[in-house]
Formats: sequence, structure tokens, C-alpha cells
Amino acid sequence: MFLVRMKFLRLLSRKPVKLGMVFQIPFCQNQFPYLCLATSACLYSKKKKVNSYEQVDQEKYKNLVYSVTSYKTSAQTPETILEEDNLLYGPPDKHRPPVKAETKTPKNCVPLINPKKRIPLLSSESNLPMKISLQKTKMPSVTRILQQTMSPQQAFYLERWKQKMIQELGKDGFAEYTKTLESIFLSEEEATKEQREDVAISGYLSSVQHVLKDVSEVKALESAVQHETLQYLGLVDCVAKYRGQLCVIDWKTSEKPKPSLKNTFDNPLQVAAYIGAINHDANYDFQVSCGLIVVAYKNGSPAHPHFMDPDLCLQYWNKWLLRLEEYMDKN
Repeated sequence: MFLVRMKFLRLLSRKPVKLGMVFQIPFCQNQFPYLCLATSACLYSKKKKVNSYEQVDQEKYKNLVYSVTSYKTSAQTPETILEEDNLLYGPPDKHRPPVKAETKTPKNCVPLINPKKRIPLLSSESNLPMKISLQKTKMPSVTRILQQTMSPQQAFYLERWKQKMIQELGKDGFAEYTKTLESIFLSEEEATKEQREDVAISGYLSSVQHVLKDVSEVKALESAVQHETLQYLGLVDCVAKYRGQLCVIDWKTSEKPKPSLKNTFDNPLQVAAYIGAINHDANYDFQVSCGLIVVAYKNGSPAHPHFMDPDLCLQYWNKWLLRLEEYMDKN
């Protein structure tokens, strides 16, 4: 057997003999009369393997095979997925406008400006600003109303800040801290030497110097106001002209910068409440339509003044009326 293979390989290596001639039947019979040429290296025959798929009952699974092989691509297409979504969730509304928060309107729409208030042609020319003492009464204060109607998150941060300040300064120190700006508009004769030399107050005074240049004609300082119709009261910090506009001015102190009005939380509502109270208080012979929140800093960095024009004050007035209604419903 080995000699036959060698003879066959030598025959293939000869150049004159073409490969096509080797595989011709007459040629093979002359060279190897007793053997048949096979293309495989093995000359013995192998047993044919049985295909296991042929033993499966194809009739039984004919429908399954057809359903799978009938799709050229995946059975799930964007169209079929959209069909399933429509069945489960309904058709998508492509033209649905964005959901807007429900705008509430106050039930008792008392105007911010009092149309019935008569303002004298010649107002008081006294250089001394009004300072009406706050009387004890059953009326709720603006501060109390805002505190009892604020969001839980805001109440949490406010209480945490208070506890931190009391821990650092003590109760008496914290009470003094909240009144550090009361003497800003006092004359030098009225201000005590201790106030002028106090580091904290000097820092706040330095902070608001650029704002004070635009303030003139002070009409009220630390003066009580009362809304005769809505039955609430408060203590306004200052009423004066800021760049020619008569404003309720609220002085605030902060350790962190508050460059925008939204950083002042409920202070705009407080200012709007004071404006409405002044306009409906018979003790004041003028009306106010603007507000100003000044945030002063202990380190003397420039304060942030936030001016509220009449339109903005009116927006916050409506929000204040809603908070007032919420307080009245609770109490």
C-alpha cells in the first residue's frame, strides 16, 4: 500500500504529465489495475453519520418552524413595538402642551393700592421719620403668618440656622444680631459710641454704603403698620425713596451671598404685605407701590439691593393673600 502511494506521488510530480490525465479512467486502470483512485487520504470507507434533526417529528413543529423562518428580519420591528405600546398605554399625544402648575387666585382680592385713601396735597415736611410703636393685639403679625405657612423644607433650614446662631451667640446675642441695622439711618448724635465702634455694625454699614447713596426722604423707621381690612400687622424697617421711587425697604443680613431675589425666600412676600398694610393704614398719609430688599454682609462686602417694581410687588401681593388665607383656614 505504501509503495502504491509513493508511485502515485512520483507520477504527479512529473512535469509532462498533466493533472487532468491522471484522473482519466483509462489512465488509472493502466497504472493501477487493481485499485480505485480516491481523493481522500484514507482509502477505507467511513460509516455515514445520522443527522439528529431528521429524527425530529417535523410535522409536529411545522407551524413553529414556519413562523420563525417566514420573517426575513427580527419579528419585533419599530412598527410592532409601537403597536404594542398603543395597546398597553394608548396612542401618544404629540400635540399635548406642557403641564402648567395650577394658578391659584385669592378669594378675597383686596387691591394693593387703596383706591379710597386720600393723600393730602401738602404732606408733612417733618425731617423726623414716623416711628409708631407696635401695640399688643390679637391680630397676627406678618412674620407669624409666613412662619406658619412656609414649606416644611424652608422651615427646617430656618430652624437649623436659628439654632446654629443661638449656639454661637447665645439667645441675647442672637436677638441683638437681628437688630444690628436698626441704627443705619440714625444721625451721628443719636448713635452711641459703642454702636459706631462695634465691628459687626461697622461691617454692615460698609456693606450698604453704595446703597445709602441712592436713598433719600426717609418717611418711616421701625414703624408699626396695620391692614385695617385684612386684619394683620407688622413692623416695617424703613420707608424711603430709592432712586426717586418711594419704597418699603427691608434690611437683611446674611453670611452667604444672595445675588438674586429668589435667594431671599419669603422676604418679597413680607415686603408686599407691608406695602399693602401701609396703603390701608390711616396713620400714613402716603401710599407705596415699590419695594427694596437689601442684603448686607458682616465682612463689609457690597450689599445686594433687590428692587421690586409695581408689577413685581403686585405678583407677590397675590401670593401673600394666598398665604394669609391658608393661615386663616388653619386658625
